[in-house]
Amino acid sequence: MNKKTKHILKITLPLLLGVFLVWYSLSKVSIEELMVYVKKADYTWILLGMFLGLLSHLSRAYRWLFQLEPMGYKVKFGNSVMAVFATYLINYTIPRAGEVARASILTNYEDVPFEKAFGTIVAERIADLIVMLGIIGITLFLQFDFIYGFLIEKFDPIKIIIVLSAGVIMILLFLRFIRKSKSKIALKIRTFVGGLIEGALSIFKMKKKWAYIVHTLFIWGMYVLMFYITSFSIVELNEISVGAILIGFISASFSIAATNGGIGSYPLAIYAAFSIFGIPEEPSIAFGWIMWASQTLMIIVFGGLSLIYLPIYNRYKASKSA
Repeated sequence: MNKKTKHILKITLPLLLGVFLVWYSLSKVSIEELMVYVKKADYTWILLGMFLGLLSHLSRAYRWLFQLEPMGYKVKFGNSVMAVFATYLINYTIPRAGEVARASILTNYEDVPFEKAFGTIVAERIADLIVMLGIIGITLFLQFDFIYGFLIEKFDPIKIIIVLSAGVIMILLFLRFIRKSKSKIALKIRTFVGGLIEGALSIFKMKKKWAYIVHTLFIWGMYVLMFYITSFSIVELNEISVGAILIGFISASFSIAATNGGIGSYPLAIYAAFSIFGIPEEPSIAFGWIMWASQTLMIIVFGGLSLIYLPIYNRYKASKSA
């Protein structure tokens, strides 16, 4: 398979999957039923959720400055904000293209070398991954009895033990192979993992590392709170448990990687998580669509305005370099 074919598949497969999942979710709950929930939703909670999402994006843009400053780059906060929103918008078209565009924006308007700007984004993703793993760990701790009971009820305990044991053994064998092998694949994996560890540790070498850590926690706190607050917009979900919110949030977060911006996959991921707690599919899928649509609308508006306003905001630099 040549590079051109791979590139086309990377773009088309997530889009096709998204279209299929949109169709599938609408086969579970019709558009007419969905519109009933949309019409009777309390938009005060939806707008509040959008505001919390906005705060998380602004915090992400401000956090980025802490990484760039030690390298000697005084980046304008406005450029950082617009680069972040442009990232999210572009990722709706081509997966992961937004990160490249984000680094390119700083290169064009702030003279930050592309590789350095992109390196900070990679380190940022590592920090986000660590927090996400922390949320998963907290959820497993808080909901251990429920999750354990659910697995025992749905699956044979002996089979679970066998699968987990086999999984652990495979991971250990894989790690041993990667550590000792001299193959190109093993070397690439070792280099990649080494870069991830180095990127994560670089956070603690920052001058303002504690501010960076606080912003990271704030960003993810806003994500979870945004998810929880928006659930109040649907009456049927007003009594939802914290456990359902956390598992729903985790499931929805992973769904974003499946399709462009989580289109189609986001509502179904929430439905799958909420169904574990016996929550009906209609309000679950409706909430998923409301949650996804409200955040997507915000990204389209602010991302679109960012792409339009970036050259205007930086017109002085453009005229100076001409």
